[in-house]
Amino acid sequence: MSDPSSINGGSVVAMTGKDCVAIACDLRLGMQSITVSNDFPKIFNYDNAYLGLTGLATDVTTLSEVFRYKVNLYDLREERKIEPETFANLVASTLYEKRFGPYFVGPIVAGINSKTGRPFICGFDLIGCLTYAKDFVVAGTANDQLFGMCESLWEPNLEPEDLFETISQALMNAQDRDALSGCGALVYVITKDKVVKRMLKTRQD
Repeated sequence: MSDPSSINGGSVVAMTGKDCVAIACDLRLGMQSITVSNDFPKIFNYDNAYLGLTGLATDVTTLSEVFRYKVNLYDLREERKIEPETFANLVASTLYEKRFGPYFVGPIVAGINSKTGRPFICGFDLIGCLTYAKDFVVAGTANDQLFGMCESLWEPNLEPEDLFETISQALMNAQDRDALSGCGALVYVITKDKVVKRMLKTRQD
């Protein structure tokens, strides 16, 4: 397999709703067609921002720790919590620093701005080129399938429970059509005053 970012498999999707945002990932860690683990979450929380990381598992683990370090430094220096928009720029600059030997990842950032209350989602390529979206962003080995499912199911101004149902159905149906994703799912639904985390049981093959 020539693409390093598809060796371990995995998929992430984020969607916006009415004053809420959701981000979901599968739980599979593979070695090409061999499943190594069914408990490998790809979503990480940094204050007000949530980061979904697909791609090469070693780079996913490394980058999650790099961002933990950088966000902790930001909190100490600025004496406030990092906002999703600021965190997105931090992700972009961190990836672009390594553009000549890049991290093989597909990051997605989602969150609610604590001051404006607006939902925010964006995606990146492996050297940090930002893609802003008002509806949904996808990444990972099932991205083609996720695009199709999200185009079919997503509607503007979804309430949190409807958004959970929509993102869950999109991810579960997309990963059923991708051999390198699956083994359960993890869904975060984020509103201004709370975050709801749910685990989904799906096919384990």
